[in-house]
Amino acid sequence: MIKSLLDWLDHRVGYRELLQEAMYERIPGGARWRYVWGSTLTFTFVIQMITGTCLWMAYSPSATTAWESVYYIQNEMTMGWVVRGMHHFAAQAMVVLMVIHLMQVVIDGAYKAPREVNFWLGLVLAQIVLFLGLTGYLLPWDQKGYYATQVATEIMGSAPLVGPYIQQLMQGGSQYGHHTLTRFFALHAGVLPSLLIVFLGLHIYVFRRHGIHAKEPVAPVEGMFWPDQVLQDAVACLAVLAAILTATWYWHGAELTAPANPAESYAAARPEWYYLFLFKFLQFEWVSQMGEMLHVGEAFGAIFVPGAVGGVILLMPLIGRTKFGHNCNVAYLWVVVGIAGILTGISYYEDWYSQTSEGIAFRAAVEEAHRDGHRVVELAQSPTGIPPQGAAILLRTDPLTQGPKLFAQYCLDCHQPTSPATPFQFPAQAPELADPAHRDLVRFASREWTRSVLTDFGQHFQSLSGITGERQEAAESILDGTMKGWSDDNRETLQNPANAADVEALIEFIYAQSQRPDALPPSDPKVQRGQEIFVSGEMAMGQIDACVDCHSMHPLIVDAAGQTVLAEAALSEDLQPILTGYGSSDWLQAFIANPSSHYGDTNAMPGFSGQLSPQELELIARWLAEDYYQSAKH
Repeated sequence: MIKSLLDWLDHRVGYRELLQEAMYERIPGGARWRYVWGSTLTFTFVIQMITGTCLWMAYSPSATTAWESVYYIQNEMTMGWVVRGMHHFAAQAMVVLMVIHLMQVVIDGAYKAPREVNFWLGLVLAQIVLFLGLTGYLLPWDQKGYYATQVATEIMGSAPLVGPYIQQLMQGGSQYGHHTLTRFFALHAGVLPSLLIVFLGLHIYVFRRHGIHAKEPVAPVEGMFWPDQVLQDAVACLAVLAAILTATWYWHGAELTAPANPAESYAAARPEWYYLFLFKFLQFEWVSQMGEMLHVGEAFGAIFVPGAVGGVILLMPLIGRTKFGHNCNVAYLWVVVGIAGILTGISYYEDWYSQTSEGIAFRAAVEEAHRDGHRVVELAQSPTGIPPQGAAILLRTDPLTQGPKLFAQYCLDCHQPTSPATPFQFPAQAPELADPAHRDLVRFASREWTRSVLTDFGQHFQSLSGITGERQEAAESILDGTMKGWSDDNRETLQNPANAADVEALIEFIYAQSQRPDALPPSDPKVQRGQEIFVSGEMAMGQIDACVDCHSMHPLIVDAAGQTVLAEAALSEDLQPILTGYGSSDWLQAFIANPSSHYGDTNAMPGFSGQLSPQELELIARWLAEDYYQSAKH
């Protein structure tokens, strides 16, 4: 019955004749592994088509939904990270396979007559593949892709006369935005794949017309495409698939950094790795000097030199008509690939290993982009999810993300970390509060901070001695003031081993006022014991001066509804410094805005109410108070 069905189908469409022509092509010299590269390229393109179609079904191309839809694919869609990873790494594989295939064609002389047209069709396909990589890089709409694509389009814009118009056409206007994304998506998912299919069909047609070009001398044996070469092609394709799946598994899909933010610079803006050689070439001073001398600017290195190199490759079928010309073509291609590889290696080394300011800034920017990328995923998976304004707003309003940046801008010169990434020009003028490079670790108002203030106040605030000018007197009054005397007078009692538990209780009571995630509740016996010591000063062995003698304090209590609130009855009041809510976000906002409101005249810190907006004050304060969303696995 099956034979009858197949006979009927063959009579209607003639599939047997088509299979005979497709599968039983003669191969002079027999099957060889060197012939597999064209098949592996076609195979990776098929992977791209299948995975790209799956991604297309979940992708939403707009400035407020692109990153969000890629996040959904990567983190929520069943096996989405596998599909996205395969699509990403298959694109990388295509570039590598394309270079190998080009070199194999040139070395074997498969570009010579009558195969010139097929060679030129292959060059067109190579340009389409590279352009597919360029347009796909932007689609996640993250920091990395956003700024890297800007670099690429600026190179386009350097072309003489038509460059600015091409750049504007690609961008969808004079600025990057929604229209840039939709145009790149249309090119990547529609125009370029269609062109590639057309030219790939022509390429295969012309290839089959002239057959495989066997590298001389040709072995006397002769084989057929089926099954000899098909078997080797299949093994090579499986090896490529294994490499793609391994990379996908190892990196758990493709990278996704923080959502694109045009208002925030990105020092790690680089094109994809296969464009790095051109990026590095444009950085050479002599290249820009030649451009200025020839009055063509950046177009010299970005357009004319690559155009000349590509022009020679385009003319290879004509140059290679003689044996000497063919040898020149092979040598030329090796030199071009070698130089491109060296430039890529130099660029990679400078970015990832050099200790130059540019390399350090690059690595810091990459680390920050990855950190923000992980953070925005954490926020997107919070109970509130992604708001209608898009995921970018999650980072803009996140204290853990923005607090360290604002702190580095306004506070870091005085409150320097003990182990800075780069040395400061001037010495610190205040204690270390936190290090923006390690934003999860805040020292201010921590248990260790409180212990240091209590037991060694003078050393803790020693950095204030570096203050000069109008704030010097206030700094000296702190260093020689009442709290310094209290710490010195009570140090022996506080350091007595018999009082260790009571000291811990006092610290826990003060720390509980910040309401940080790891603080003990006000009802905890240790906190209650600390409150007793705060009021009376009585310890297991000896007594310290009571804290209520100098500090205002409304402690936290647990009300009838089980909520933690400030007690109406004060332990002490009308005293400064004020310790009510010490270390909490509310306390910090008021203190940073106007330190005198908490510390009176004995204060060496300037107020920031005129420099920081209320929102910025809140972001810094909530970061220092650890008052931000943290997942259970944080």
